Amino acid sequence: MRVSGLTISKAHAALQAGQVRSVELTERFLDRIAQLDPKVRAFLHIAPDVALQAAQDADRRRADGEDSPLLGVPLAIKDVLCTGDMPTTCGSRMLEGFRPPYDATVVARLRRAGVVPLGKTNTDEFAMGSSTENSAYWTTHNPWDLDRVPGGSSGGSAAAVAAGIATAALGTDTGGSIRQPAAFCGVVGLKPTYGRVSRHGLVAFASSLDQAGPLTHTVRDAALLLGAMAGHDPLDATSADRPVPSFADELVGDVRGMRLGVPREYLSEEGMDPSVSAAVRDALDVWQDLGAEIVAVSLPHTSYALPVYYLLAPAEASANLARYDGVRYGYSDPAAEDIWDAYRKSREAGLGAEVKRRIMLGAYALSAGYYDAYYLKAQKVRTLIKRDFDEAFAQCDAIVTPTTPTPAFKIGEKADDPLRMYMADVFTLSLNLAGLCGISIPCGLADGLPVGVQVLGNAFAEATVLRVADAYERVTPWHEMQPSLAGDDEAW
Repeated sequence: MRVSGLTISKAHAALQAGQVRSVELTERFLDRIAQLDPKVRAFLHIAPDVALQAAQDADRRRADGEDSPLLGVPLAIKDVLCTGDMPTTCGSRMLEGFRPPYDATVVARLRRAGVVPLGKTNTDEFAMGSSTENSAYWTTHNPWDLDRVPGGSSGGSAAAVAAGIATAALGTDTGGSIRQPAAFCGVVGLKPTYGRVSRHGLVAFASSLDQAGPLTHTVRDAALLLGAMAGHDPLDATSADRPVPSFADELVGDVRGMRLGVPREYLSEEGMDPSVSAAVRDALDVWQDLGAEIVAVSLPHTSYALPVYYLLAPAEASANLARYDGVRYGYSDPAAEDIWDAYRKSREAGLGAEVKRRIMLGAYALSAGYYDAYYLKAQKVRTLIKRDFDEAFAQCDAIVTPTTPTPAFKIGEKADDPLRMYMADVFTLSLNLAGLCGISIPCGLADGLPVGVQVLGNAFAEATVLRVADAYERVTPWHEMQPSLAGDDEAW
């Protein structure tokens, strides 16, 4: 048995059959992390004691006759989700050493389902970035090419799954931060509908956009994780009180009679890599061969998504991050002589350049004299973007687009040009502004690097999105591809 490429489904089958115990599986992943993470730098915090205790508990629960698809399965958690027994730094020196007094709701639900938390993964500081280069600690490397970014801000989670040092991982998606790194790293990334998954304990970036979701090897694994994470939470006022279907049971492998919309605005986007466009068109041919009808749709306000997002998200961030003043939250140093010494060190550590840039942009957009001209107008265009999707979904069951305009770019290539960096999310932003659901799945290679295709769905249509993605995955080999780095894995 090998752990590289090990899916949740295969891990569960082995654990259920008694071929391996959760403690043995966890030890193997911890060994892999020690071997590979010095190259990938996916983790900010590795928690062997926490993981092994959870694995022992899972083995005991299984011995008592309990079973579930996630019981005893090791996964990683993005370091913007609160964990009571591990640090939560949000990739920022401002929260260095901070340990929350509670778990985020999604973390608590997965613990109850029996998952084994391996540790916390790297992220752009406060989830602000598209490459994980904005982490205050270090840059995560793409397992497919260590000179390239893994995407962001969930780059640590995507890289951990691609490198085979976690079966799956949790990420968060504010403007594409699950789907974009999933595409760059050749894994599956699911962004649920806003309100489908509780935001309680997710450290806020932009509260009307943030949503937690899974990064996995397969669509089925994403469905299994979503089923355990989703559901109403009285601790989150934006949580939707809707029934949670068995998403995995919806994966029937059949898309005959379904209508898949292709927005002309996406495939004609300037700056699109021809190899990405070709891979997406090939994917559309596969769905058509499976019996789906491909129809043209229009999302005419697509070109406004980028400026709208970078007015609204920074505006919300400027309000949310005002609390990080170095008094209530900040530098934690047992060597500090007193609270004022700790405060001084917190201010010296401070926030990174990208976080400061977005706070300043947001404060400007909300300032007197500019609120109507910028923030209010952006909210009105956001409504138009949502209306575009409403009209498109009246004509089709799901929408298919590229996830990113290019494969993963080199580390440092766009670090000094924020606008070029923001363009990496040009195909993912609209979905967050509209509050809908979407999934990125691998659909090919371009110059040896993964390419992702997006399936977008209407509000609370995760079952449809997963069904369409799963049907494609069943007849294509791309979900089985692994970087050569991950293949260095002896069977045991």
